[in-house]
Amino acid sequence: MTWAGIGLGSNLGDSRDHLRTAITSLREHHRLLRISSLFQTAPVGPIDQPDFTNAAILVDTDAEPLALLRELHEVERSRGRDRSSEVRFGPRSLDLDILLWDGLHMEDSSLTIPHPRLAERRFALEPLIEVWPDATLPDGTRILDLWPTVAGQVSTKLQGPTWL
Repeated sequence: MTWAGIGLGSNLGDSRDHLRTAITSLREHHRLLRISSLFQTAPVGPIDQPDFTNAAILVDTDAEPLALLRELHEVERSRGRDRSSEVRFGPRSLDLDILLWDGLHMEDSSLTIPHPRLAERRFALEPLIEVWPDATLPDGTRILDLWPTVAGQVSTKLQGPTWL
């Protein structure tokens, strides 16, 4: 079994319900270790859209990374997301990303681990630090040491980790 940090986000429809449903679905195949608080953050990109609700989970999994990615995409589809017709950086009913995989560096055409913009995005890093504070990148950098790169970005904690 391997630990994986997964980021969750939504800004269309009932965001909390989308996130709850995603976690419930993922619990069926992976051991849920921790759930972060819920955070509200501004969207990235030029498109006018609602703020996002974000969280992260830490799972213990025996899945391979690409198999987990396919599962995440299926969960997104079940909540109404159509990646083939959406606008880049546009609104989403559900966005699930593998942020970090215990000790793994991977570059594939469909998946890069650690997430390539993890150190640039508070909405991903803050909840990940909550669920996996002692995590390190494959090069040995502690994720806590990335905090100064995103500390100036605005994020509002909506509810503690008991929201689920």
